[in-house]
Amino acid sequence: MVVLRSRAGQAAACRAMTWRGAFAVTTALAAAACPVLATAAAVTAQGIGALARAAERPVLRAIDVLPAWTASKGKGVLVAVLDTGIDPSAPDLLGSVTRGPDYTKGANPPGYQPPHLHGTYIGSLIAGHGSGPGRGEGIIGVAPESRILSVRVILDDSEPGFAVYNTNASYYDALANGIRYAVRHGAAVINMSLGSPLATRNLRQAVIYAISHGVVVVAAAGNNGAAHGRFTRYGYPASFTGVISVAAVTMTGRRAPFSDRNSSVVVSAPGVHVPGDGPAGSYVIGSGTSPAAALVSGVAALIKARYPTLPPALVAQAIIVSTRRRPPGGYRTNVGFGEIDAAAALGAAARLARRPAGRGVDPATHFGGNAPGAIPVVHRDYVQGWALIALAALGTLGLAVAVALLGREVRRRVKAARLPAPSGPFPDTQELKADLSDGHSHS
Repeated sequence: MVVLRSRAGQAAACRAMTWRGAFAVTTALAAAACPVLATAAAVTAQGIGALARAAERPVLRAIDVLPAWTASKGKGVLVAVLDTGIDPSAPDLLGSVTRGPDYTKGANPPGYQPPHLHGTYIGSLIAGHGSGPGRGEGIIGVAPESRILSVRVILDDSEPGFAVYNTNASYYDALANGIRYAVRHGAAVINMSLGSPLATRNLRQAVIYAISHGVVVVAAAGNNGAAHGRFTRYGYPASFTGVISVAAVTMTGRRAPFSDRNSSVVVSAPGVHVPGDGPAGSYVIGSGTSPAAALVSGVAALIKARYPTLPPALVAQAIIVSTRRRPPGGYRTNVGFGEIDAAAALGAAARLARRPAGRGVDPATHFGGNAPGAIPVVHRDYVQGWALIALAALGTLGLAVAVALLGREVRRRVKAARLPAPSGPFPDTQELKADLSDGHSHS
Protein backbone atom coordinates (compact mmCIF):
# COMPACT_ATOMS: atom_id res chain seq x y z
CA MET A 1 0.00 0.00 0.00
CA VAL A 2 1.28 3.46 -0.89
CA VAL A 3 0.43 6.35 1.42
CA LEU A 4 0.66 9.84 -0.02
CA ARG A 5 0.10 12.81 2.24
CA SER A 6 -1.14 16.22 1.23
CA ARG A 7 1.49 17.78 3.51
CA ALA A 8 5.15 18.25 2.54
CA GLY A 9 6.40 15.40 0.41
CA GLN A 10 4.43 12.29 -0.36
CA ALA A 11 6.55 9.46 0.45
CA ALA A 12 5.28 6.80 2.37
CA ALA A 13 5.10 3.45 3.60
CA CYS A 14 4.48 0.34 1.62
CA ARG A 15 2.77 -2.06 3.97
CA ALA A 16 1.66 -5.63 3.44
CA MET A 17 -1.42 -6.62 5.35
CA THR A 18 -2.17 -10.28 4.98
CA TRP A 19 -4.17 -13.03 6.62
CA ARG A 20 -2.16 -14.89 9.18
CA GLY A 21 -2.31 -17.30 12.06
CA ALA A 22 -4.84 -19.96 13.00
CA PHE A 23 -6.74 -17.56 15.20
CA ALA A 24 -5.74 -14.26 13.65
CA VAL A 25 -8.36 -12.05 12.08
CA THR A 26 -6.55 -9.70 9.75
CA THR A 27 -7.23 -7.20 7.02
CA ALA A 28 -7.33 -8.36 3.43
CA LEU A 29 -4.84 -6.13 1.65
CA ALA A 30 -2.38 -8.03 -0.45
CA ALA A 31 1.39 -7.94 -0.22
CA ALA A 32 1.73 -6.50 -3.68
CA ALA A 33 4.29 -4.23 -5.29
CA CYS A 34 3.61 -0.61 -4.35
CA PRO A 35 2.65 1.66 -7.24
CA VAL A 36 3.27 5.39 -7.20
CA LEU A 37 0.21 7.63 -7.28
CA ALA A 38 2.10 10.69 -8.52
CA THR A 39 5.48 12.34 -8.52
CA ALA A 40 6.25 15.23 -6.19
CA ALA A 41 6.14 17.66 -9.12
CA ALA A 42 2.72 16.47 -10.19
CA VAL A 43 1.39 16.76 -6.65
CA THR A 44 2.61 20.36 -6.45
CA ALA A 45 1.10 21.28 -9.81
CA GLN A 46 -2.31 19.67 -9.54
CA GLY A 47 -3.05 18.88 -5.93
CA ILE A 48 -3.27 15.51 -4.29
CA GLY A 49 -7.08 15.48 -4.17
CA ALA A 50 -7.42 16.01 -7.91
CA LEU A 51 -4.89 13.29 -8.60
CA ALA A 52 -6.74 10.89 -6.30
CA ARG A 53 -10.00 11.53 -8.16
CA ALA A 54 -8.32 10.99 -11.52
CA ALA A 55 -6.74 7.75 -10.32
CA GLU A 56 -10.07 6.49 -8.99
CA ARG A 57 -12.12 7.22 -12.09
CA PRO A 58 -11.16 4.00 -13.99
CA VAL A 59 -12.28 1.92 -11.01
CA LEU A 60 -15.74 3.52 -11.01
CA ARG A 61 -16.01 3.06 -14.76
CA ALA A 62 -14.98 -0.59 -14.52
CA ILE A 63 -18.04 -1.41 -12.41
CA ASP A 64 -20.42 1.00 -14.20
CA VAL A 65 -21.08 3.22 -11.19
CA LEU A 66 -21.82 6.53 -12.91
CA PRO A 67 -24.99 5.32 -14.73
CA ALA A 68 -26.14 3.70 -11.48
CA TRP A 69 -26.17 7.09 -9.74
CA THR A 70 -29.13 8.17 -11.85
CA ALA A 71 -31.20 5.68 -9.82
CA SER A 72 -29.47 5.63 -6.42
CA LYS A 73 -26.55 7.08 -4.51
CA GLY A 74 -27.18 5.16 -1.31
CA LYS A 75 -29.13 7.86 0.53
CA GLY A 76 -30.54 6.74 3.87
CA VAL A 77 -28.52 3.53 4.06
CA LEU A 78 -26.20 2.80 6.98
CA VAL A 79 -23.21 0.62 6.08
CA ALA A 80 -21.31 -0.91 8.99
CA VAL A 81 -17.58 -1.15 8.35
CA LEU A 82 -16.12 -3.71 10.76
CA ASP A 83 -12.45 -2.95 10.50
CA THR A 84 -9.54 -1.10 12.16
CA GLY A 85 -11.64 1.98 12.78
CA ILE A 86 -12.21 5.05 10.58
CA ASP A 87 -10.79 8.53 10.88
CA PRO A 88 -13.96 10.68 10.83
CA SER A 89 -11.90 13.78 9.99
CA ALA A 90 -10.85 12.40 6.59
CA PRO A 91 -11.99 15.11 4.14
CA ASP A 92 -13.87 12.72 1.86
CA LEU A 93 -15.77 11.19 4.80
CA LEU A 94 -16.37 14.30 6.87
CA GLY A 95 -19.84 14.19 8.42
CA SER A 96 -20.61 10.67 7.16
CA VAL A 97 -19.11 8.52 9.93
CA THR A 98 -20.64 7.40 13.21
CA ARG A 99 -18.24 5.67 15.57
CA GLY A 100 -19.29 2.54 17.38
CA PRO A 101 -17.48 0.65 20.14
CA ASP A 102 -13.86 -0.48 20.07
CA TYR A 103 -13.75 -4.25 20.66
CA THR A 104 -9.93 -4.23 20.61
CA LYS A 105 -9.52 -2.20 23.79
CA GLY A 106 -6.56 -3.26 25.91
CA ALA A 107 -4.52 -4.78 23.10
CA ASN A 108 -2.43 -1.63 22.56
CA PRO A 109 -0.37 0.08 25.29
CA PRO A 110 -2.21 2.79 27.27
CA GLY A 111 -2.32 6.13 25.47
CA TYR A 112 -1.54 4.74 22.02
CA GLN A 113 -3.55 6.40 19.20
CA PRO A 114 -4.28 3.91 16.38
CA PRO A 115 -3.85 5.12 12.79
CA HIS A 116 -7.18 3.73 11.49
CA LEU A 117 -5.42 3.21 8.17
CA HIS A 118 -7.19 0.20 6.70
CA GLY A 119 -10.64 1.13 7.98
CA THR A 120 -10.49 4.68 6.61
CA TYR A 121 -9.40 3.35 3.24
CA ILE A 122 -12.29 0.88 3.09
CA GLY A 123 -14.88 3.37 4.30
CA SER A 124 -13.94 5.87 1.59
CA LEU A 125 -14.48 3.32 -1.18
CA ILE A 126 -18.02 2.76 0.08
CA ALA A 127 -19.23 6.20 1.17
CA GLY A 128 -16.60 8.78 0.25
CA HIS A 129 -18.34 11.97 -0.96
CA GLY A 130 -15.32 13.83 -2.30
CA SER A 131 -13.87 17.10 -1.12
CA GLY A 132 -12.58 20.40 -2.44
CA PRO A 133 -14.56 22.84 -4.61
CA GLY A 134 -17.91 21.29 -5.44
CA ARG A 135 -16.60 18.05 -3.99
CA GLY A 136 -14.83 17.52 -7.28
CA GLU A 137 -11.64 16.20 -5.73
CA GLY A 138 -10.65 13.32 -3.54
CA ILE A 139 -12.30 9.92 -3.35
CA ILE A 140 -15.96 9.42 -4.12
CA GLY A 141 -17.34 6.07 -3.04
CA VAL A 142 -19.78 3.80 -4.82
CA ALA A 143 -22.59 4.99 -2.53
CA PRO A 144 -21.60 8.60 -1.74
CA GLU A 145 -24.85 9.49 0.03
CA SER A 146 -24.75 6.51 2.38
CA ARG A 147 -23.50 6.75 5.95
CA ILE A 148 -20.86 4.67 7.74
CA LEU A 149 -21.04 2.99 11.13
CA SER A 150 -17.44 2.34 12.12
CA VAL A 151 -16.91 -0.56 14.53
CA ARG A 152 -13.30 -1.34 15.46
CA VAL A 153 -12.85 -5.10 15.63
CA ILE A 154 -9.27 -5.50 14.43
CA LEU A 155 -5.88 -3.75 14.49
CA ASP A 156 -3.71 -2.47 11.66
CA ASP A 157 -0.66 -4.71 11.58
CA SER A 158 1.60 -1.74 12.39
CA GLU A 159 0.01 -1.31 15.81
CA PRO A 160 2.04 -2.50 18.81
CA GLY A 161 -0.84 -4.58 20.12
CA PHE A 162 -1.28 -6.55 16.90
CA ALA A 163 0.31 -9.75 18.23
CA VAL A 164 -1.54 -9.48 21.55
CA TYR A 165 -4.87 -9.10 19.78
CA ASN A 166 -4.29 -12.11 17.54
CA THR A 167 -3.16 -14.47 20.30
CA ASN A 168 -5.37 -13.48 23.23
CA ALA A 169 -8.57 -15.52 23.49
CA SER A 170 -10.45 -12.59 25.01
CA TYR A 171 -10.58 -10.99 21.53
CA TYR A 172 -11.82 -14.05 19.63
CA ASP A 173 -15.41 -12.80 19.70
CA ALA A 174 -14.63 -9.20 18.75
CA LEU A 175 -15.86 -9.65 15.19
CA ALA A 176 -19.03 -11.50 16.23
CA ASN A 177 -19.79 -8.81 18.80
CA GLY A 178 -19.26 -6.15 16.14
CA ILE A 179 -21.74 -7.84 13.81
CA ARG A 180 -24.42 -7.97 16.49
CA TYR A 181 -23.81 -4.33 17.42
CA ALA A 182 -24.15 -3.26 13.78
CA VAL A 183 -27.44 -5.11 13.37
CA ARG A 184 -28.89 -3.65 16.57
CA HIS A 185 -27.94 -0.13 15.46
CA GLY A 186 -29.62 -0.17 12.08
CA ALA A 187 -27.01 -1.28 9.57
CA ALA A 188 -28.47 -2.41 6.25
CA VAL A 189 -25.11 -3.63 4.91
CA ILE A 190 -22.09 -5.00 6.78
CA ASN A 191 -18.66 -4.90 5.14
CA MET A 192 -15.86 -7.11 6.48
CA SER A 193 -12.64 -6.70 4.51
CA LEU A 194 -10.90 -9.17 6.80
CA GLY A 195 -10.88 -12.84 7.60
CA SER A 196 -9.49 -15.84 9.43
CA PRO A 197 -9.10 -19.57 8.74
CA LEU A 198 -11.04 -20.22 11.95
CA ALA A 199 -14.82 -20.56 11.82
CA THR A 200 -16.05 -20.05 15.38
CA ARG A 201 -19.56 -20.95 16.42
CA ASN A 202 -20.20 -17.45 17.76
CA LEU A 203 -19.12 -15.86 14.48
CA ARG A 204 -21.35 -18.20 12.49
CA GLN A 205 -24.32 -17.41 14.71
CA ALA A 206 -23.65 -13.68 14.43
CA VAL A 207 -23.70 -13.89 10.63
CA ILE A 208 -26.97 -15.83 10.77
CA TYR A 209 -28.35 -13.19 13.14
CA ALA A 210 -27.46 -10.42 10.69
CA ILE A 211 -28.93 -12.11 7.61
CA SER A 212 -32.10 -13.12 9.47
CA HIS A 213 -32.58 -9.44 10.33
CA GLY A 214 -32.40 -8.41 6.68
CA VAL A 215 -28.78 -7.23 6.65
CA VAL A 216 -26.62 -7.81 3.56
CA VAL A 217 -23.25 -9.26 4.62
CA VAL A 218 -20.19 -8.81 2.39
CA ALA A 219 -16.68 -10.14 3.09
CA ALA A 220 -13.30 -10.33 1.38
CA ALA A 221 -12.42 -13.79 0.06
CA GLY A 222 -8.75 -13.50 1.11
CA ASN A 223 -5.30 -13.01 -0.38
CA ASN A 224 -3.63 -16.42 -0.16
CA GLY A 225 -4.27 -17.44 -3.76
CA ALA A 226 -0.68 -17.19 -4.95
CA ALA A 227 0.59 -19.63 -2.35
CA HIS A 228 -1.97 -22.41 -2.60
CA GLY A 229 -2.09 -23.60 -6.19
CA ARG A 230 -5.48 -24.30 -7.68
CA PHE A 231 -7.50 -24.25 -4.46
CA THR A 232 -7.27 -22.00 -1.40
CA ARG A 233 -8.44 -23.05 2.03
CA TYR A 234 -11.68 -21.47 3.18
CA GLY A 235 -11.61 -18.22 5.14
CA TYR A 236 -14.26 -16.82 7.45
CA PRO A 237 -16.64 -15.01 7.56
CA ALA A 238 -16.47 -15.05 3.73
CA SER A 239 -17.18 -18.79 3.49
CA PHE A 240 -20.30 -18.80 5.64
CA THR A 241 -23.57 -19.45 3.83
CA GLY A 242 -25.35 -16.24 2.88
CA VAL A 243 -22.23 -14.06 2.85
CA ILE A 244 -21.28 -12.40 -0.45
CA SER A 245 -17.65 -13.47 -0.73
CA VAL A 246 -15.65 -11.22 -3.07
CA ALA A 247 -12.55 -12.05 -5.10
CA ALA A 248 -10.25 -9.47 -6.68
CA VAL A 249 -9.64 -8.88 -10.38
CA THR A 250 -7.46 -6.50 -12.35
CA MET A 251 -8.84 -3.55 -14.31
CA THR A 252 -9.04 -5.85 -17.34
CA GLY A 253 -11.11 -8.43 -15.47
CA ARG A 254 -8.40 -11.03 -14.93
CA ARG A 255 -8.12 -12.71 -11.55
CA ALA A 256 -5.58 -11.00 -9.31
CA PRO A 257 -2.77 -13.49 -8.60
CA PHE A 258 -3.15 -13.13 -4.83
CA SER A 259 -6.93 -13.58 -4.75
CA ASP A 260 -8.27 -16.72 -3.07
CA ARG A 261 -9.98 -19.31 -5.23
CA ASN A 262 -12.47 -21.68 -3.70
CA SER A 263 -16.17 -22.38 -3.96
CA SER A 264 -17.07 -19.71 -1.42
CA VAL A 265 -16.33 -16.96 -3.97
CA VAL A 266 -19.57 -15.39 -5.19
CA VAL A 267 -18.52 -12.42 -7.34
CA SER A 268 -15.42 -10.37 -8.11
CA ALA A 269 -14.51 -6.68 -8.26
CA PRO A 270 -11.44 -4.56 -9.01
CA GLY A 271 -8.80 -5.10 -6.34
CA VAL A 272 -5.49 -4.09 -7.89
CA HIS A 273 -4.09 -0.55 -7.41
CA VAL A 274 -7.32 0.90 -6.07
CA PRO A 275 -6.97 4.45 -4.63
CA GLY A 276 -8.74 5.52 -1.45
CA ASP A 277 -8.55 7.74 1.62
CA GLY A 278 -6.00 7.29 4.37
CA PRO A 279 -6.02 8.92 7.80
CA ALA A 280 -5.07 12.55 8.46
CA GLY A 281 -5.72 13.81 4.94
CA SER A 282 -3.65 11.17 3.14
CA TYR A 283 -4.53 9.03 0.14
CA VAL A 284 -3.47 5.46 -0.46
CA ILE A 285 -3.36 2.94 -3.24
CA GLY A 286 -4.03 -0.62 -2.16
CA SER A 287 -4.40 -4.06 -3.67
CA GLY A 288 -6.32 -6.96 -2.21
CA THR A 289 -9.74 -8.47 -1.81
CA SER A 290 -10.33 -5.73 0.82
CA PRO A 291 -11.07 -2.97 -1.71
CA ALA A 292 -12.95 -5.44 -3.91
CA ALA A 293 -15.32 -6.26 -1.04
CA ALA A 294 -15.81 -2.56 -0.28
CA LEU A 295 -16.91 -1.90 -3.86
CA VAL A 296 -19.49 -4.70 -3.64
CA SER A 297 -20.77 -3.31 -0.32
CA GLY A 298 -21.23 0.01 -2.07
CA VAL A 299 -23.36 -1.63 -4.76
CA ALA A 300 -25.41 -3.37 -2.06
CA ALA A 301 -25.98 0.04 -0.45
CA LEU A 302 -27.25 1.45 -3.75
CA ILE A 303 -29.74 -1.40 -3.98
CA LYS A 304 -30.91 -1.14 -0.37
CA ALA A 305 -31.43 2.62 -0.74
CA ARG A 306 -33.65 2.11 -3.77
CA TYR A 307 -35.36 -1.08 -2.58
CA PRO A 308 -35.13 -1.09 1.23
CA THR A 309 -37.37 -4.12 1.74
CA LEU A 310 -35.46 -6.37 -0.64
CA PRO A 311 -34.10 -9.25 1.49
CA PRO A 312 -30.38 -10.14 1.51
CA ALA A 313 -30.85 -13.19 -0.70
CA LEU A 314 -32.46 -11.11 -3.44
CA VAL A 315 -29.86 -8.35 -3.13
CA ALA A 316 -27.22 -11.04 -3.67
CA GLN A 317 -29.22 -12.47 -6.56
CA ALA A 318 -29.45 -9.04 -8.21
CA ILE A 319 -25.67 -8.64 -7.95
CA ILE A 320 -25.02 -12.17 -9.24
CA VAL A 321 -27.35 -12.25 -12.25
CA SER A 322 -26.14 -8.86 -13.48
CA THR A 323 -22.39 -9.49 -13.53
CA ARG A 324 -20.23 -8.74 -16.53
CA ARG A 325 -17.30 -10.79 -17.82
CA ARG A 326 -18.97 -14.00 -16.73
CA PRO A 327 -16.58 -16.97 -16.86
CA PRO A 328 -17.14 -19.95 -19.18
CA GLY A 329 -19.91 -22.12 -17.82
CA GLY A 330 -21.20 -19.24 -15.71
CA TYR A 331 -19.04 -19.85 -12.61
CA ARG A 332 -15.41 -20.31 -11.65
CA THR A 333 -13.89 -20.50 -8.19
CA ASN A 334 -11.39 -17.75 -9.04
CA VAL A 335 -13.92 -15.02 -10.00
CA GLY A 336 -17.27 -16.44 -8.92
CA PHE A 337 -20.18 -15.54 -11.21
CA GLY A 338 -18.26 -12.64 -12.73
CA GLU A 339 -17.41 -9.00 -12.10
CA ILE A 340 -19.99 -6.70 -10.52
CA ASP A 341 -21.90 -4.13 -12.58
CA ALA A 342 -23.58 -1.47 -10.42
CA ALA A 343 -26.06 -0.18 -13.01
CA ALA A 344 -27.08 -3.67 -14.14
CA ALA A 345 -27.44 -4.80 -10.51
CA LEU A 346 -29.92 -1.98 -9.86
CA GLY A 347 -31.87 -3.05 -12.92
CA ALA A 348 -31.97 -6.64 -11.74
CA ALA A 349 -33.04 -5.48 -8.27
CA ALA A 350 -35.90 -3.52 -9.84
CA ARG A 351 -37.20 -6.66 -11.53
CA LEU A 352 -36.91 -8.69 -8.35
CA ALA A 353 -38.64 -5.99 -6.31
CA ARG A 354 -41.65 -6.08 -8.65
CA ARG A 355 -42.38 -9.68 -7.72
CA PRO A 356 -45.27 -10.02 -5.27
CA ALA A 357 -44.08 -10.60 -1.72
CA GLY A 358 -43.82 -14.24 -0.74
CA ARG A 359 -44.25 -15.49 -4.26
CA GLY A 360 -42.03 -18.31 -5.38
CA VAL A 361 -42.37 -20.05 -8.73
CA ASP A 362 -44.96 -18.57 -11.05
CA PRO A 363 -48.18 -20.66 -10.79
CA ALA A 364 -48.27 -20.89 -14.58
CA THR A 365 -44.88 -22.61 -14.65
CA HIS A 366 -44.85 -26.31 -15.54
CA PHE A 367 -41.97 -28.71 -15.94
CA GLY A 368 -41.48 -31.13 -18.82
CA GLY A 369 -43.47 -31.47 -22.06
CA ASN A 370 -46.46 -29.43 -23.09
CA ALA A 371 -48.80 -27.76 -20.68
CA PRO A 372 -51.18 -30.39 -19.31
CA GLY A 373 -54.95 -30.14 -19.72
CA ALA A 374 -57.53 -30.02 -16.98
CA ILE A 375 -57.17 -32.60 -14.26
CA PRO A 376 -60.12 -35.10 -14.51
CA VAL A 377 -62.25 -35.46 -11.41
CA VAL A 378 -63.38 -39.03 -10.65
CA HIS A 379 -66.60 -39.43 -8.68
CA ARG A 380 -66.79 -42.70 -6.75
CA ASP A 381 -70.05 -44.50 -5.68
CA TYR A 382 -69.01 -46.03 -2.36
CA VAL A 383 -72.28 -48.10 -1.94
CA GLN A 384 -71.75 -49.69 -5.29
CA GLY A 385 -68.14 -50.27 -4.40
CA TRP A 386 -68.95 -52.17 -1.22
CA ALA A 387 -71.57 -54.23 -3.08
CA LEU A 388 -68.98 -55.23 -5.67
CA ILE A 389 -66.57 -56.21 -2.91
CA ALA A 390 -69.25 -58.39 -1.22
CA LEU A 391 -70.15 -60.02 -4.53
CA ALA A 392 -66.52 -60.80 -5.21
CA ALA A 393 -66.19 -62.37 -1.76
CA LEU A 394 -69.26 -64.57 -2.32
CA GLY A 395 -67.92 -65.64 -5.70
CA THR A 396 -64.62 -66.64 -4.14
CA LEU A 397 -66.42 -68.65 -1.41
CA GLY A 398 -68.61 -70.42 -3.98
CA LEU A 399 -65.61 -71.40 -6.02
CA ALA A 400 -63.89 -72.86 -2.95
CA VAL A 401 -67.00 -74.98 -2.13
CA ALA A 402 -67.24 -76.24 -5.71
CA VAL A 403 -63.58 -77.27 -5.72
CA ALA A 404 -64.02 -79.16 -2.45
CA LEU A 405 -67.12 -81.06 -3.72
CA LEU A 406 -65.41 -81.93 -6.97
CA GLY A 407 -62.43 -83.35 -5.11
CA ARG A 408 -64.69 -85.50 -2.94
CA GLU A 409 -66.50 -86.96 -5.98
CA VAL A 410 -63.22 -87.79 -7.74
CA ARG A 411 -61.97 -89.72 -4.71
CA ARG A 412 -65.24 -91.73 -4.50
CA ARG A 413 -65.10 -92.81 -8.14
CA VAL A 414 -61.46 -93.89 -7.94
CA LYS A 415 -62.25 -96.16 -4.98
CA ALA A 416 -65.19 -97.81 -6.72
CA ALA A 417 -63.14 -98.71 -9.79
CA ARG A 418 -60.57 -100.90 -7.93
CA LEU A 419 -60.54 -104.87 -8.62
CA PRO A 420 -61.97 -107.26 -5.90
CA ALA A 421 -59.44 -108.99 -3.62
CA PRO A 422 -58.89 -112.96 -3.90
CA SER A 423 -61.19 -115.21 -1.70
CA GLY A 424 -58.44 -117.25 0.09
CA PRO A 425 -54.74 -117.12 0.81
CA PHE A 426 -52.13 -118.39 -1.61
CA PRO A 427 -50.72 -121.95 -0.66
CA ASP A 428 -47.38 -121.70 1.01
CA THR A 429 -44.28 -123.37 -0.41
CA GLN A 430 -44.35 -126.50 1.75
CA GLU A 431 -47.88 -127.39 0.68
CA LEU A 432 -47.02 -127.02 -2.97
CA LYS A 433 -44.09 -129.35 -2.66
CA ALA A 434 -46.19 -132.02 -0.98
CA ASP A 435 -48.77 -131.89 -3.78
CA LEU A 436 -46.18 -132.36 -6.47
CA SER A 437 -44.66 -135.48 -4.82
CA ASP A 438 -47.92 -137.47 -4.48
CA GLY A 439 -48.13 -140.63 -6.69
CA HIS A 440 -44.55 -140.48 -7.87
CA SER A 441 -41.53 -142.65 -6.84
CA HIS A 442 -37.83 -142.46 -7.62
CA SER A 443 -35.39 -145.55 -7.92
